[in-house]
Amino acid sequence: MDWYPWGDAAFDKARRENKPVFLSIGYSTCHWCHVMERESFENVQVAAVINQWFVPVKVDREERPDVDRLYMAAMQSMGLGGGWPLNVFLTPELEPFFGGTYFPPHALPGRPGLPDVLARVHHVWASQRDEIEEQGRRVFESIEAALADRGDPGVATVADPVAARAELLERAHATLERIHDAEHGGFGGAPKFPTPVNLAFLTRFGSRDPEGRPTALAMVYRQLDVMQAGGIHDALGGGFHRYATDALWHVPHFEKMLYDQAQLAWAYLEGSQNAGAPGPAHDAERAQGYADTARGIFRYVMRDLTAPGGGFFSAEDADSEGVEGRFYVWTRRELDTVLGADAALFAAAYDVTAAGNFEHGASVLQRVHSDAALAETFGGTPPEIAARLARARETLFAVRSRRPRPHLDDKVLTAWNGIMISALARGARVLRESALTDAATRSANFLWEHLRDPGTGAMRRRFRDGEAAGAGQLDDYVYPALGFLDLYGATFDAVWIERSVLMMEQALERFGDDTDGTLFESPADDPHVRIRMKDDFDGAEIAGNSVAAWVLVTLAALLDREPWRQRAQRLLDTYAARLATNPIAMPRMLAAMDLAAAPPNHVVIAGDPEAADTRMLIREFDRRFLPRELLLVVPPGARGKWERLAPFAAALTPVGGAATAYICTNYACRLPVTDPEAFAEMLDRL
Repeated sequence: MDWYPWGDAAFDKARRENKPVFLSIGYSTCHWCHVMERESFENVQVAAVINQWFVPVKVDREERPDVDRLYMAAMQSMGLGGGWPLNVFLTPELEPFFGGTYFPPHALPGRPGLPDVLARVHHVWASQRDEIEEQGRRVFESIEAALADRGDPGVATVADPVAARAELLERAHATLERIHDAEHGGFGGAPKFPTPVNLAFLTRFGSRDPEGRPTALAMVYRQLDVMQAGGIHDALGGGFHRYATDALWHVPHFEKMLYDQAQLAWAYLEGSQNAGAPGPAHDAERAQGYADTARGIFRYVMRDLTAPGGGFFSAEDADSEGVEGRFYVWTRRELDTVLGADAALFAAAYDVTAAGNFEHGASVLQRVHSDAALAETFGGTPPEIAARLARARETLFAVRSRRPRPHLDDKVLTAWNGIMISALARGARVLRESALTDAATRSANFLWEHLRDPGTGAMRRRFRDGEAAGAGQLDDYVYPALGFLDLYGATFDAVWIERSVLMMEQALERFGDDTDGTLFESPADDPHVRIRMKDDFDGAEIAGNSVAAWVLVTLAALLDREPWRQRAQRLLDTYAARLATNPIAMPRMLAAMDLAAAPPNHVVIAGDPEAADTRMLIREFDRRFLPRELLLVVPPGARGKWERLAPFAAALTPVGGAATAYICTNYACRLPVTDPEAFAEMLDRL
C-alpha cells in the first residue's frame, strides 16, 4: 500500500489525478484493523488496485480525533454505521460518499468483499462523478444542518435554570436505575463496558443524600465488585482490559488502554473513600479491596506503560503471537506444572478447569470463590489462603512475563497523559504513596517541557521517537489542566494551579465558541477539516467539554474568578438543553453540573505541607470522599503567591504557630481549628 498521511501531498495528488481518496482510520491496538491489514492491505493484488484507482490515506484516530469524529458522523449520516477500522471514500475535495468498517477479502453473507467494493466505487466514480460529488456535498450539508439545529435553546431563559439542571440529574439517575443489571452489575447487556463516567456521576449524586439515594452508591459498589473479580480485571498484572464480550464481565476484549486505567483508578479510589468513610456504612474490607485494585492499576501503568522521560504509552494490544488473549490465559495443565501443590487451590479460586472457560481449553482468570469458602474446602484460615494465592499469583506473573508480550502502542498522547496524571495524583492522596506523586510529577513535567510550545502556549498532540507532532485538540489542553489541578492536591505546589490556569486560558482562546459558550473539540486552523465538531457524548474517553466544564467550575470557585464562573454557567446551561432528551449521554457533564450547584466550599489549611501537624489535617480530608470541597494548603512563606492567586486564602494564617484548618462557604470562614479530631468532626458534618 502506498499510504499517505492526512495532508496536502495526498490531497494534491487526488485533485491532480482526479482520483477519490481511500481514507482508512484505525488505531494501533485495534484488532479488526490488524485483521484487515493482514487480509487485504498486505495482499499484493488488493493493494495494487487501491494504489491504482485511489489515493490511500491512513489516519490514527488517536492522533487525529477530529478527522475520525467528522467522518464517523458522515458515515452515520449516510446510514453506513460506524466503528474501526473506518474506511471512507472521499472526493478530492474530501467530501465523503461511501464507506464501511471491516471489509473482508471475499464477500461474506451480509458483508461485501473489499475487491468488489473497490471495483464498484471505481465504476461509479468514472461513470457518475457529478452525482457522487453532489452526494458528498449533501453529506456535509446534512452534518452542518444537524449541528445548527441543535442550536442553543437557552435553558437560561427558563424561570429557574438551576432547578432545570437538578431535574436533569434526577432523570439521569432514574435512567441508570432502569438499565442497571442488578445481577451482574453495570448497565445493559453484552458487550459490557466499564463506563466509569456513569460511576463518577452516581457517586457524586448519591453523596448529596446517602440515605435518600441509597441505590446510587449500591449500583457503583455492585459494578466495582464484579469487575475486580471478573475476567476484565488482570488478576496477575493489574489493570483492566477494554471491555467484556459477555454480560458477566467474564471474557474480555484483551486490549488495555491508558485512559481506561486512569478512569477506573478514579472509580476504585472513590469507592475506597466511600466504603472506608466513618459512619454506619463503614466497610473496611471493601475499602481495602478497592484500594488494592487501584494500586494494581498504578503498578501496571508504572511498570508496563511508562515511557523514558516520564510520559506514559497509550495502550497494549489484545493479540500476541497472532491470537487474542494468548498472553493472559492459562490451562489447568500449565497451573499444575507451575504451581504444583497449590494448583488445585488456585484453579478453584480462579475458575481454571480442564475443559477451560475460554477457547482451546484455556481459561480466563476470574475470582469465583472467597478466601473463607476456599478455607472450608482446602483447610487453613482465610488469611493463610490469601497468602497462598498471593504467592501463586506472583509465581504465575513471573512465568507470564516470559511469554511474548502483546504489541505496545508507544506513542505518548498529551490528553491521555493528562488524565493519568490526575489519577496518580488522586491515588497519592488516597493511598498515601509518594511514588505516585513522583510519577505524576514526572509526567506533568514531560508534557510541559516536550509537548508545549513555550512561546505560544500551544500543545502538541503526541510524542514518539523524540518528536512532538500534531496540533493539540481540546482535550490536549483540558485533560492536562485537570491533571495539573489534581497534582496540586498531591504536592501543594502552587505552580500546578498556575499551569492549570494557563491551560484553560489557552483552551478558551483556541477552542471557545462565543455563540453558545461551549468549546470546539478541534483547532480552527486546519483547512482539511471542513467542520469543527463538538462531542455530545462521554464514552470511553470523556468529551472535552465535560472536562472543561469541571475544570472551569473548580478553578472559578478555587480562585474566585467570576468571569470563569459565568463562562462555566453558560456552558452548563447549553449542554443542559442538549441533554434534555438523553441525560445519560454525558455523565461527566452532569457531575460538573452537580459541582456547580453547590456554593464554593473551601477547606484551607495554613501550615507547612511537609510538617507533621499539617499532614495530619490533610490526611483527615483525604480519607473522606468530599467531591464539592476544595482543599488549599497555604504555607506561611508563600503568602505573596497566594495573594495573587486566591487573596481570601492568603489572609488565613496559622494559630499559635500550629497548622490550622479553616472551613469556608462562599468565602466566609468558620472559626479555625488546630486539633485533628475537631477538624474531623467538622468534615463529617459537611
